[in-house]
Amino acid sequence: MKYPKSVLIFLILSLIAIMPVMGVDTYVGASPHMSATISGVNEFTPGQDVTVNVLVRNSGVNDIKQLTIGTIDRDDLPTTAKMVMVGLGAGSAPVVIKSDPKNIGDIKSQGLVTVPILAKILSNASMGEYQIPLTIQYTYLESANNDAGEYLQNHYRKVSETFPLTIKIKPQVKINVIEAVPENLNVGSGGYLNLKIQNIGFEDGKKATLKILRSGQSPIIPTDSSVFIGDFPRNATVSCRYKVAVSGDAAKQTYPVDVAVTYENREGDIVTSATDTVGIPIGGKLTFSVSSAPARVIPGSDNVITVNYRNNGDTTAYHSQARISAVDPFTSSDDTAYIGDIKPGENVTARYQISARDDAEIKTYLLDADIRYRDSLDNSQISDTFKVIVLIDPKPESSGLSSMLPLLVLIVIIGISAGYYLLVMRKKK
Repeated sequence: MKYPKSVLIFLILSLIAIMPVMGVDTYVGASPHMSATISGVNEFTPGQDVTVNVLVRNSGVNDIKQLTIGTIDRDDLPTTAKMVMVGLGAGSAPVVIKSDPKNIGDIKSQGLVTVPILAKILSNASMGEYQIPLTIQYTYLESANNDAGEYLQNHYRKVSETFPLTIKIKPQVKINVIEAVPENLNVGSGGYLNLKIQNIGFEDGKKATLKILRSGQSPIIPTDSSVFIGDFPRNATVSCRYKVAVSGDAAKQTYPVDVAVTYENREGDIVTSATDTVGIPIGGKLTFSVSSAPARVIPGSDNVITVNYRNNGDTTAYHSQARISAVDPFTSSDDTAYIGDIKPGENVTARYQISARDDAEIKTYLLDADIRYRDSLDNSQISDTFKVIVLIDPKPESSGLSSMLPLLVLIVIIGISAGYYLLVMRKKK
């Protein structure tokens, strides 16, 4: 009964001994083969924000396949580029790279990955071809040893390769503001901006329109922003005049304005150039002051006062009207005076009819005044409030005798009559 079991065990062991060992595929002499190109558009214009689409390819091929008996299977193929890091540099090109290097993972043999990289072409970039360096860093399985038969030792190699990528800068109209002259530009008013502009680019613009644009939060706001200039060839110079307004919360200083040109290029496309920013000096808000001596008023009577106003600004106030606020103890039936155009530094005279109560306190008063005018764009403006000094003088002493004059005349008449009567009566006696 024991022999059959022994025979069974012997047969099983014999079967195990004669089974073939499974083979493992390994590759000899292989590694990744990386390359990079720009996918899609590689031609850009100065001042443009762009996305450079880089195509990263692994074309590595397993050269020799070896079947090894009794070895351990490998985790990676030597042609797989592992932990691939891609970074684009500017080199000597007029480009600013905005994207940091990117980890795009593993790329197997014959695999490819598109990597979008953000960049900006400098506004002063010159026409031509430029090389920008792309760096690819990765690791691959260089060898794997299992001499002991039980353990597998992998050897990885780190690689860094740089590939030049070609970009092209297209010709473009490039503007340079040669001259910027403000005309009656003051805080809170409107005026003109005169510009002289040159095309210093490599493109001849057709059907061109020169535009001025508000620069960020600049208080200079264009109200007439476009001037059609037609053909704008290379090295040509044009002069343009624009209407602009200046915010009332600005200060007397220089503020930026952006200038650009829209035109038809040699390919028939309508494009806009990079902007050129120019500083524009702004004058302070137009102010006025009183240049005459304090006005004097007698209480209880009508008075005509004269006030001289001075334009303290550096631009003309057109069609001006001066107003004075008559408050208690004053009243006025004519508190507004037309004073016409007031040039910078000029003095003009206004007259008002004003009365003071008979019981008004004898002292110095400050009355509010302002001037409404029109700026060079015929916009209605009003000045800040300023003060007019008015003195109430005491009534003249002669005024008391004047009130008693009728009584004195009557007394004189009575005295003369009485004297005449006495003289006549004495003659009769």
